[in-house]
Amino acid sequence: MIPRIKEITAMDKFLLKILFDDGKEVLYDLNDDINQLPEFSDLKKQKGLFENFFLDKSRTVITWTDSIELPSDTLYEYGKEI
Repeated sequence: MIPRIKEITAMDKFLLKILFDDGKEVLYDLNDDINQLPEFSDLKKQKGLFENFFLDKSRTVITWTDSIELPSDTLYEYGKEI
């Protein structure tokens, strides 16, 4: 089953705090994505873009632009549980 996101908080230093429907809470560090994926570098270059995300209707994808998005299963698997 694909994990569904209940709540997202953008934090300092390009961290996302994510709460899933099953109660798991993680911190996901976007710095590696920003440094390795060219399209993600816009999150650092464009002031305010990082905080300006939205969650799709299925609650399984966080999107910033047409080319910058993260699926919930990636966040669930690679986020550091808190």
